[in-house]
Amino acid sequence: MSEFAFFRFMSNNMLTKEEEEHKEEIVQLTENVLQAKGIQCDASISKIPEEELKEILEKVRELRKKKKKKQSSTEAAKQEDGYVYKGR
Repeated sequence: MSEFAFFRFMSNNMLTKEEEEHKEEIVQLTENVLQAKGIQCDASISKIPEEELKEILEKVRELRKKKKKKQSSTEAAKQEDGYVYKGR
């Protein structure tokens, strides 16, 4: 289902190159957004107007940004812990 939405994003030239390269992540996040909106089948996705498709993609981008920010924070904390703990 979300792969179909991904291809709709692609066919409408809505994705950045970087998003196209991370297809699996975009598909997974799109799945989450579609489930939250109660959209459950390709037929429903095919009937979504372009404006609503843009809204879905914006939600996907928000989730992706939050995920990246969380990962960056976690990695920074691990690095800080590594610098603090040198066995001294």
